[in-house]
Amino acid sequence: MLNPKPHPLNPIPQMTVFSKIVAGEIPAHVVAETVEYLAFLDVQPLTAGHVLVIPKIETDYIFDMDEDLYVGLWMFAKIVAKGVKIAFPCKKVGVSVIGLEVPHAHIHLIPMNSVSDMNFSKEKLKPTHEELAEAAEKIKQALLTV
Repeated sequence: MLNPKPHPLNPIPQMTVFSKIVAGEIPAHVVAETVEYLAFLDVQPLTAGHVLVIPKIETDYIFDMDEDLYVGLWMFAKIVAKGVKIAFPCKKVGVSVIGLEVPHAHIHLIPMNSVSDMNFSKEKLKPTHEELAEAAEKIKQALLTV
């Protein structure tokens, strides 16, 4: 399932933190999962309900992904975003792909009521384990209605 590729700054392939989550080596507050994709809460969210959506196959740059996997990732993210919007009522669920902080393709889904909710330079929230667990459960329950 994991396919580590060399990173330009580190030619020796190593598992990313996201690959370790996929492998079960690092715990995460998972909200949705398929054979190919995983969605889990960001532990340093911009807003409550901030979710990361990843392919389980490790690829650094989202535009290097195989076309079917790429399209599937966005379809999976669309479903998860519907659950996020129900669980965390907001004007829209913002989408961002930055990919500099972890060399594993990922999509940020962020409940937003204003543009400032998508400002990655602002101070991140510091939710407790219990708050993250509660948020994950809210999204899981919302996804049952989608």
